[in-house]
Amino acid sequence: QVQLVESGGGLVQTGGSLRLSCAASGRAFSSYAMGWFRQAPGKEREFVAAILWSGTSTYYADSVKGRFTISRDNAKNTVYLQMNSLKPEDTAVYCCAAVGQPRSTWPKSSGAYAYWGQGTRVTVST
Repeated sequence: QVQLVESGGGLVQTGGSLRLSCAASGRAFSSYAMGWFRQAPGKEREFVAAILWSGTSTYYADSVKGRFTISRDNAKNTVYLQMNSLKPEDTAVYCCAAVGQPRSTWPKSSGAYAYWGQGTRVTVST
């Protein structure tokens, strides 16, 4: 069992930056593949970024590629999402997710993840 708690959300102006954190508790965090998803008001949840257990492989949605960076610190049981050059369309609730054994639908399908955090809200003003 893994518990995930996100932090770091808030209000930022267009062009600004935020760093989200996802702290995990439970066993064997370093063996889990992690992902970030977001859900904007009135829209479906969408994939943002993902990272394998080793941190050597990362994946991004086209909409955030070049602006967002996912990383992890297995010693701290934490995964991060550095978000730069933020746009109003990045406004959403951001959730992190974890899975022990990624399958073929990983990383972009939300159904590929077993554990979810409650989310942290990011608002980008114009």
